[in-house]
Amino acid sequence: MNKTTCPLDCYDACSVLFEEGKLKGDKAHPVTKGYLCPNLNHYLSEPRILKPRFKGQEIEMDEAMDILSKLLHEAQGLNTLYFKGEGNFGKLQNAPAHFFSQYGADFTKGSLCDGAGEAGVVEGRGESLVLPHEQIAKSNIVVVWGRNISVSNSHFMDLIKNKILIVIDPVKTDLAKKAAVHLQVKPREDLFLALLMARFVYIEQIENYDFIDNFTADFDYFVEFIRSFPVKELVERVGVELEDVLTALMLMDKEKVVFLVGVGVQKYAHGSSVLRAIDSLAAMMGLFGKEGCGVSYLGNSSLGFKNIFPESKKRVPKATVDFAKYDLAFIQGSNPANQLPNSARVIDGLLKCKLSVYFGLYENETSRLADLVIPAKNFLEKEDIRFSYGTDFIGRMPKLIESGIGISETELTNRLCKDFGYDTLPGEREMIEEIVGNNVYEKEGYLRNAEYQQIPYSEGFYTDDEKFQFMDEYDDEVCEGEGLFLITCKQRHSLNSQFKRDTHIYLPPVCGLKEGDSVRAVSPYGAAEFTVKIDENLREDCVKIYSGTPGVNYLTPDELSLEGESAIYQETRVVLERVDA
Repeated sequence: MNKTTCPLDCYDACSVLFEEGKLKGDKAHPVTKGYLCPNLNHYLSEPRILKPRFKGQEIEMDEAMDILSKLLHEAQGLNTLYFKGEGNFGKLQNAPAHFFSQYGADFTKGSLCDGAGEAGVVEGRGESLVLPHEQIAKSNIVVVWGRNISVSNSHFMDLIKNKILIVIDPVKTDLAKKAAVHLQVKPREDLFLALLMARFVYIEQIENYDFIDNFTADFDYFVEFIRSFPVKELVERVGVELEDVLTALMLMDKEKVVFLVGVGVQKYAHGSSVLRAIDSLAAMMGLFGKEGCGVSYLGNSSLGFKNIFPESKKRVPKATVDFAKYDLAFIQGSNPANQLPNSARVIDGLLKCKLSVYFGLYENETSRLADLVIPAKNFLEKEDIRFSYGTDFIGRMPKLIESGIGISETELTNRLCKDFGYDTLPGEREMIEEIVGNNVYEKEGYLRNAEYQQIPYSEGFYTDDEKFQFMDEYDDEVCEGEGLFLITCKQRHSLNSQFKRDTHIYLPPVCGLKEGDSVRAVSPYGAAEFTVKIDENLREDCVKIYSGTPGVNYLTPDELSLEGESAIYQETRVVLERVDA
């Protein structure tokens, strides 16, 4: 039986069987249980780049590698960028860093996804650990905050079945419709909803002082902080009924409560403070380090493992990188022309970059702009291993297919190292074992991260004094201006800019437009045209455009979060202009 693991950038990291040329779910896996998402089900039918090309002309792989080596020799000592995405989550996808660090290229830092939230989690906890699925299963109450589990984390649906649900989301998702309480919070106000809830935990005296006294620091400062916000002001800001907030808190009182928090809450300048506030609320209620309790954001999937690939000391923020300043940009497993904020600026920079190289599986906006295109091998055609940022499982990815298409990351790296006289990499299996080391254990036939053999934080936090650090201040830059709040979120049949992308803008019924209308959305950063779909599940002050939709990032700001150097896609508003037929 040929068992492997899904490579896609997703919480679930499905265990997969490859049989008779088809991908099938592994029914024995404790979390993914044999079900594959639509993206993985259609993975092998997705058209790939089959041949390299240079300046629009197809060439052979040897010629492509000769050209790449020649271009890098000519650019040596000049401005060169190594820009890596997460099109494949395998650890050996980082192999080109072995070459580019010695070469002296600029690397990127920060995040397009979760960096602001992670910064807030780390400030309070020291490290961001997810909750093992067993702990979620033991909870009584599940609070789903800014995370559409049925779309982005579908294998957790089974874990939360028959539990009392509290959903906090500006969109009335399918899960929200099933919830005991849905707090349809105003976009950007999750921070103040967490503070409002904390304020009433204190007023109603349902905090856990045993936990606070033994496992936290600065609680008195936190109390002083939350009391500085008048309740009336907080209620007005968050846009939900106080009665619903109190109902949610009473449901949570003295129960086993799990918070499943998504990246939607932190796509703002103050995103780190949002996660810090949610964590502080949970710590106030004593929800860390206990069976069936905790807060699970995107976890540090590499915790305890060795990073065998060096990084350059010269690093520029990924979300705001200026391709125009580079003589050569090597872009791997990413589509910055679509995915980076402020697309007009990004595309202009790519066009001004003297030489751009695209290394990946699929044609997209970036590959079509590149001077040199090099096809990669897919996850079945090379050896690798991946960790999950949604669970504590480690998935092996053995080579299962021989293919003449593309080149692997380790092969490309070794070819360049030989051309430049650098040390080459060891074998793929040797590198995998070096990464994993002794930091795994096996349970029910599957590898898991040894850091999670105890309930996360049951023996203290990863801070200097091993105590949770409550927040006592926050920074913010108010998102001012006219228009509707932009919400960008995941779509069921695509993953960022991969697979079957949507083309619509979703508007509330009060907008005065109808299905099928063409509309021009305008923000301070740019404009794009979309076809309208009406969505009754939206707040009246919101528009929704799925991540990866062509044109969406013409609207988003090329600015960084205050902490975490993360993209802040939702830190903008849009004005709608009808486009006459």
